Amino acid sequence: MNGPLDLQTLRVVLAVAEAGSISGGSHRLGLALAAASARISALESALGVRVFERSPRGVELTAAGRRLVQRGAEVLAEADRLAAELRDWGQGLVGRVRLLANASALLQALPQRLEAFSRAHPLIRVDVAEGTSLHILGEVAEGRADVGIVDAARPAQGLEFVPFCRDDLVLVVPAAHALAGEDRVPLDVLLEQPFIVFEGVNAVSTRLFNAASLAGRSLDVRMRMRSFDAACRLVAAGHGVSVMPRQALAPQLAHLRLRAVAIDEAWARRTHHLALRAGAAATAPARTLVQALAQE
Repeated sequence: MNGPLDLQTLRVVLAVAEAGSISGGSHRLGLALAAASARISALESALGVRVFERSPRGVELTAAGRRLVQRGAEVLAEADRLAAELRDWGQGLVGRVRLLANASALLQALPQRLEAFSRAHPLIRVDVAEGTSLHILGEVAEGRADVGIVDAARPAQGLEFVPFCRDDLVLVVPAAHALAGEDRVPLDVLLEQPFIVFEGVNAVSTRLFNAASLAGRSLDVRMRMRSFDAACRLVAAGHGVSVMPRQALAPQLAHLRLRAVAIDEAWARRTHHLALRAGAAATAPARTLVQALAQE
């Protein structure tokens, strides 16, 4: 015993008090009778008070012993709660995760999966912010975010990637557009259209511009918007066409005079990935979140 009061000695005292005898208490704890008796004697000697009055019929608590049992039970309960919390922390069941997601993930699978995760893991707080895929990769690699959702797995030293969800990029046109009745549109036809694209460096526009560049063509860009909703409203008003993820367009397709036409190109089919730091660099709560989000 390192001091007059340690957790194991407290457990012995409480077990003996409950059993009414040292032999009964030691049996409950799986301790040798001599070991339990020695702990109690050492405790009484160190504290300078008797905890038990001994008799042939067993033991009874002294006034000091009753106080020790009362407070000791509280201490042991708190210690057990702390131990359980630390075990949960080590297993990734407690903590905080900083999650960065691209716009497509935020509009598609993430809200529902995150709701289910929060119900299953109420002690893990997930802070969510939006970012572009390229920005997200840098934030995760530098440790400013724990988990990211990006539109593709890109070679990056020190990062792991886990598939999250799939989506298809489609050509969004006004309901009266000449292409509105087509099942799918090839790249050469798509590139003849006036476009409404998204501002800044983003995965959707990057795929479109790269496809045009590989074909030796340039886009006729008429407008640049920040959001899917704004772009959809301008498309519906006849100001141009746009390329967007089909799965994120359900509200706009239901309420605006729009049509979504499949794009007959491999680059229009995407798999979004969860990105996190490799190995021990990823926190346990971050791995718990990734495992849960990827299960879908």
